[in-house]
Amino acid sequence: MSGSIPFYQKHHRHYDRGYRSRETESKMSQYQSSSRYLAGSSTSASSSKSRGLKLSSHSGLEESRLSPIPKRAKPTYLAVDKENQIIGYVVPIFRGSQEFATGFSDTEEARVRDTAAHMARRNLFTSGLEMERSEQFSRTEAMRESAERISLNKRIHEHEEHFKRMNEDSLMHAPEFVIKPRSHTVWEKQCVRLHCTVSGWPDPRVIWYKNNVTIDPMANPGKYKLESRYSVHSLEINRCDFDDTAQYRVSAMNSKGELSAYASVVVKRFKGEVDEFLPAPRHGPVSEYGITFQTHIVDKFGVSFGREGETMSLGCTVIIYPALHRYQPEIQWYRDDVLLSPSKWHHMHWSGDRATLTLTHLNKEDEGLYTLRVTTKSGYETYSAYVFVRDSDAEVEGAPGAPLDVRCLDANKDYIIVTWKQPSVDGGSSILGYFVDRCEVGTTHWIQCNDTPVKFARFPVTGLVEGRSYIFRVRAVNKSGMSRPSRVSEPVAAMDPADRARMRGTSAPWTGQIIVTEEEPAEGVVPGRPLELEVTEATKNYVVLSWKPPGEKGLEGVMYYVEKCVSGTDSWQRVNTEIPVKSPRFALFDLAEGKSYSFRVRCCNSAGVGEPSDPTEATTVGDKLDIPSAPGKVVPTRNTDTSVVVSWEASRDAKELVGYYIEASVVGSNEWEPCNNKPVKGSRFICHGLVTGEKYVLRVRAVNAAGLSQFSQESEPVEVKAAIGGGIPHASPAPPYGITILECVRDSMVLAWKQPTFIGGADITGYFVDYREVIDGVPGKWHEANIKAVSERAYRVSDLKENRKYQFQVRAANMAGVGIPSLPSETFLCEEWTIAVPGPPHDLQIREVRSDSLALLWKPPVYQGRDPVNGFYVDIKEADAPEEAWRGVNNKATEKPYIKIKNLKEGEVYVFRVRAQNKAGVGKTSDVTEPVPALTKPGTKEIVVDVDDDGVISLNFECCDLTPDSKFVWSKNYEEITDVSRLSMETKGNKSKAVFNTPGEEDIGIYSCLVTHTDGVSSSYNLSEEELKRLLEISHDHKFPIIPLKSELAVELLEKGRVRFWLQAEKISANGKVDYVFNDNVLSQGEKYKMNFDKNTGIIEMIMESLTPADEGTFTFQMQDGKATNQSSLVLIGDVFKGLQKESEFQRKEWFRKQGPHFIEYLSYEVTPECCVVLKCKVGNMKKETSALWYKDGREIKADEHLGFTEGVLKLEIAQISKKDSGVYEVVLKDDRGKDTSSLNLTDQGFKDLMNEVFSFIANSSTPLKITSTDEGIRLYTFVNYYNDLLQVTWQYKDSAISFSDRIKSGVVGEQLWLQISEPTEKDMGKYAIEFHDGKGGLKRTVELSGKAFDDAFAEFQRLKAAAIAERNRARVAGGLPDVVTIQEGKALNLTCNISGDPVPEVTWLKNDREIASDDHCILKFGSGKFASFTITAVTTSDSGKYSILVKNKYGTESGDFTLEITEGTPDLGVTSYWTDAEGNVVFGPNTPKEKMKTTVTGTKMQRRKESGAKTPPVEKEEDNKESKSKETGKQKNEITIDAAAAGPKSSDSEQKEDAKKDLADQSEAHKQPADTVGEPEPEAETSYETQPENTE
Repeated sequence: MSGSIPFYQKHHRHYDRGYRSRETESKMSQYQSSSRYLAGSSTSASSSKSRGLKLSSHSGLEESRLSPIPKRAKPTYLAVDKENQIIGYVVPIFRGSQEFATGFSDTEEARVRDTAAHMARRNLFTSGLEMERSEQFSRTEAMRESAERISLNKRIHEHEEHFKRMNEDSLMHAPEFVIKPRSHTVWEKQCVRLHCTVSGWPDPRVIWYKNNVTIDPMANPGKYKLESRYSVHSLEINRCDFDDTAQYRVSAMNSKGELSAYASVVVKRFKGEVDEFLPAPRHGPVSEYGITFQTHIVDKFGVSFGREGETMSLGCTVIIYPALHRYQPEIQWYRDDVLLSPSKWHHMHWSGDRATLTLTHLNKEDEGLYTLRVTTKSGYETYSAYVFVRDSDAEVEGAPGAPLDVRCLDANKDYIIVTWKQPSVDGGSSILGYFVDRCEVGTTHWIQCNDTPVKFARFPVTGLVEGRSYIFRVRAVNKSGMSRPSRVSEPVAAMDPADRARMRGTSAPWTGQIIVTEEEPAEGVVPGRPLELEVTEATKNYVVLSWKPPGEKGLEGVMYYVEKCVSGTDSWQRVNTEIPVKSPRFALFDLAEGKSYSFRVRCCNSAGVGEPSDPTEATTVGDKLDIPSAPGKVVPTRNTDTSVVVSWEASRDAKELVGYYIEASVVGSNEWEPCNNKPVKGSRFICHGLVTGEKYVLRVRAVNAAGLSQFSQESEPVEVKAAIGGGIPHASPAPPYGITILECVRDSMVLAWKQPTFIGGADITGYFVDYREVIDGVPGKWHEANIKAVSERAYRVSDLKENRKYQFQVRAANMAGVGIPSLPSETFLCEEWTIAVPGPPHDLQIREVRSDSLALLWKPPVYQGRDPVNGFYVDIKEADAPEEAWRGVNNKATEKPYIKIKNLKEGEVYVFRVRAQNKAGVGKTSDVTEPVPALTKPGTKEIVVDVDDDGVISLNFECCDLTPDSKFVWSKNYEEITDVSRLSMETKGNKSKAVFNTPGEEDIGIYSCLVTHTDGVSSSYNLSEEELKRLLEISHDHKFPIIPLKSELAVELLEKGRVRFWLQAEKISANGKVDYVFNDNVLSQGEKYKMNFDKNTGIIEMIMESLTPADEGTFTFQMQDGKATNQSSLVLIGDVFKGLQKESEFQRKEWFRKQGPHFIEYLSYEVTPECCVVLKCKVGNMKKETSALWYKDGREIKADEHLGFTEGVLKLEIAQISKKDSGVYEVVLKDDRGKDTSSLNLTDQGFKDLMNEVFSFIANSSTPLKITSTDEGIRLYTFVNYYNDLLQVTWQYKDSAISFSDRIKSGVVGEQLWLQISEPTEKDMGKYAIEFHDGKGGLKRTVELSGKAFDDAFAEFQRLKAAAIAERNRARVAGGLPDVVTIQEGKALNLTCNISGDPVPEVTWLKNDREIASDDHCILKFGSGKFASFTITAVTTSDSGKYSILVKNKYGTESGDFTLEITEGTPDLGVTSYWTDAEGNVVFGPNTPKEKMKTTVTGTKMQRRKESGAKTPPVEKEEDNKESKSKETGKQKNEITIDAAAAGPKSSDSEQKEDAKKDLADQSEAHKQPADTVGEPEPEAETSYETQPENTE
């Protein structure tokens, strides 16, 4: 793009021919083609231009009301002259619309078409004379044919017009779009036309809108052109740009309604090489038969200089080819893009080939960029040059220049606001103010409006006469005198704005209705309240109020009274007491500056004064608009040999900015001359009229209504000479370098580049990217990728073609201009990246370089890959090391785009690179940084944190290498701080301070400061949470200096219950003072209060002998030591005070108690390892006469071996404690000196706590849980040293409490605690535990019943079970037989015993060891397999002997023996039965005679058992002991004495047997073992003895 000009030449307004205002360019308006047509006969043919003709839509000879046009009726047109006289008809057949051809016959239409086609095919390069004759012939013929048509239709048309007038209402209808506008898409710099056809009656009023904003062609001259002809309405937009892309709406409205239609315009940019100065494309045919006009502007006016009061002419020669005498171009003059109209100040002349603009009386308002615009059918040409107007010589030496641009705003009945702009020349001293003068139109008498000069460039003028017109002027004044008056303003009438609008006729659109109303008389009506009162403007000189008239104001006009009130008071004072104001505006003067006022307004008329309006908010008198700040850096650049381009940084936060004044001074002269006398907007200007070869410095200041700002800093000197290569050396930046690709998709690529090594004379403002396609290694033309500069060093170039190769170049720009482009980049292929890993990070920056560390910053990759980036890796190597030397800085990916690299080697030169990673992996490496040596530069400073005396925390940084352009840039986490709500920055000289406004957790982070325009001066500070907490503590101490305290105010009790209040100060001087305050009353030294202040130790104390209820409250020690103060309070109220008072009284009593025998340690208990409980107390001050008595529940405990007294300790031992030992124990000490008592409550919770401690000892004495087996299953058990019935234990299986059942049981035997699992299975495998509860954590013993432990136990269980079954099922004599049976001879003996065994045993009876058989004498029976009976019917002496019963089955054999002795005696007729219990004891039935019952039968059980299986061994010795004890008990019970003399009626044998069985059952039930014992009770054995009498029969 070597042929294109820099961007600033494209946009600047008056550089050279290239500086052209885009706003002033437009396509040439099409002439009304009908105005050139000849009207009438050949007598008027010589007047070919017909410029005096005017089109009219009237069809009659006189004007009538607007009438509708039927859809099918084709209108006719009359040509009238300036006097509105009809001179002929005009038919515009060249518009190309079919409606103008209607009415011709077929022959005529064909002839017209042939003629038009013939003319179109004519050679366009024929002479102008032949073309003109052809046009004249065609038009004459067309006029003749049109006249014939008019003659035929005239009468019908007149009849229709008459009918319309007679039936107007029936024809009225709402607007309707016959043809709606259609949307368009056009290229940039082309023209577009939207048109529509609207019908309706009355004729609709059509308005065009852009994005719902009304389009005003006058606001943008040449941009928009509106046309409305014959119900066809069009909007033409010239030289479209992107801002013209919008939705356009056309609205048609009449009295019947409103209708809108919409169309969109889309403007696209053409990427090709198109000269932007080519004529805009034309839409539609040109009426000059397709002729293309070529316009050339020659003999141009140049940059001009004038002085106020002079006359100046600007002119150019215009050459248009081909030259047509009948055709004249449109000539327009613009000043600063504003179209100029002929006036007394501007005279315009067009001679046919020269355009002239004469400025009759120069004023500074005439300064600006003047543009000549020549518009033809084929386009337009413009030329621009600047005109400078200097101040005229002052009437008084040293007086300022005249103000300029005086205008009138907000005109009302008696009130107008006058505004102006301050002059650039103040005469050498500051302007004190301005005077405003007014003059009534038609007179020459000027009246000064203000008595004192006003500094604000706006002033309200009051006291005007309604209905009269005025002009105004302004004069400036300084200490030297008055300036010349400014140019007068345009005349303005003092009248109601609504009346002015009605006079102009633009108050409302025509609706077709005129409504006439007659107001009713409203005399005597007091007007209502004014509405919407507000302060519209406030300065230190005046305040302007505005409001709306009331809704009720009566027939006559209302006037207003204004009242004011000083804020904070209720005193209202009327301001205009003499003359009420007529306008709803009022300016108040003579208000006290700095005070606040409220205002209200009342309406009045002849009927009276109405109620006041609502008052305004309080308004402080003072300038609300601040003077703008001084502009920033000024950069001059060479332009021509008499001009310099000046750029500057705009004023910051400037409100209502008017513009800037530029001044220049020759280096060394110190004399400043203005470069412009009219404020210029923007931040760039060309200063003309300079001396070639001189060196100048320039400065700029801003201006608004409040005044002129301070001057900017002076620029660097610039020599005035023609620029070669873009200006003075080093003004524009050097080219960027290192162009790389960050991302590539199908049609776009993201570039990145490095900042130029030299930025030029000012900061870089942006970059411009160019690209070109490379085909087969041959590069094409460069194209602009961005029109607007980009601030980042990365840019996406769009609209590329896939799989094509491209090269790129980048230019850097600053205020001085655009620098030279970079070298073309490598050739890159535009193809979509599909790799999963991310692209390379970019824009690596190195900061805070030190000897052992530095900070590295980068930006994340543009191409993220398949997944988002989740971290970065940084690599490092020495600059001269090979590629293999790259090593990682961080082993774990960091999520932040910065890192602090430490442990560098001093003096070594390093390079760095960064890689990004996502879920797919680590991506490409970034470009390598420039080599950087690890050196701390001399004078390097670090950020210092400081807390001042007011507690303000700030970060401070100092730079010793500051340049005039340097700036301190503060960042948080390496992102520039733009929000000043948390941190305020302040820079003075070479020091910068960042102050924390409200320090909090939001401020935690890394703070860094970078100094621009230096060699990388920067530093950082890490504000961690701990550091912030420390700083806040220091800040609080500095804000509120206090005397540090080692301890706060505390209270303690001394001997005899005295109360001491005290604290200790860490540091206090000898001048320190202390006030002792109680409940806001200062205490003083006395009997009750003893104060002491030890200034060496800082201990402050106050001692009271005792506390009374009156001492309840707040005690405070107030300290003061110079500026530092502190106080400490102690609140003693409620329970706290009562507790302290009680403790004080207790200590007092304690002191007296300890004067006699007393307890040093009160009664308490301890538990010994043997689980004995020992109650003990320690006593003191004892003597021989002192007695110590123990009591339980009030009853004295007698001294025995359990009481003891050794070494001042009294003890009481309780062994095997149980519930009966609970109670209240008490010890009483007594002698002649006094008595002391100590008690211990061992009831309820006290006893529970004691038992818990006992349980704890029991639990700790438990043995590990063991496993054993029984014939029933597996048993788990543990032993304790001592078992207490109150002990609570829980058996657990797999950490859950066991739910006991018939299969799983638990119990206690002695000191053994067991868990029995009957018939275990594999489901019972697992972890078992027993938990002892002691009220605290308890103790748990566990055992694992699984694996080999379970297998061994289960095998042993099976063995024991088999042995038990054998033991249980073997043959046995369940009931024992007596050892000796003595019976009288002749008696019948019957012995019965129980036999058990499975299978049923074989029973054999023996006598003297010889088997006997059953016969009549000895009957042997074995019934039901259970009962064996031995019966001798009549005992004889031969029956005596030893008898045995032998039972046998497969499990074993058992025998029972008894000896039968026969005695002689008298036979008894009764039968005696003897039953024995399980132990062989004989039991007699109730029917036995008394003498028989007295017989003593002693039986000793002798059993011989032959067992087939082994016996079950005992578990432990304890079990054996228990079994042996139970056996001894059974032997003792074997001896029974039988009383045979029991009296009673005799019962039957069966009854006797039943009674005997019941007695035996009762006794056996009484002898059953407890349920919780280990052994099972043996089956009962039953023996029956029967004695039968002899048969007497």
